[in-house]
Amino acid sequence: MIKKDVFIGIFVGLIANAIGLFFSATFLGQGDDFITVIKAASAQGFLGKLISLGAILNLIVFFIFIRKKQDYRARGVLLITVFIAVFTFIFKLF
Repeated sequence: MIKKDVFIGIFVGLIANAIGLFFSATFLGQGDDFITVIKAASAQGFLGKLISLGAILNLIVFFIFIRKKQDYRARGVLLITVFIAVFTFIFKLF
């Protein structure tokens, strides 16, 4: 049961980050489509910042899980958020 809730939190965190990335790319893309914005962000070196900006939705999901007393799902969201932070840090180094 505990592992299941953590995995649900990880899955929800990934989905929330993907949706946040899509919204931030669409909002900051000035009318360009999603793929064009991602390619331009990668070429200009701010893709990591765009991914990190997409992780803001994880904060909302985290507090929703905390408020509903679903601590293990919140733990899964926190784990994926830390993973994304480490990924963007390593991505920025290379």
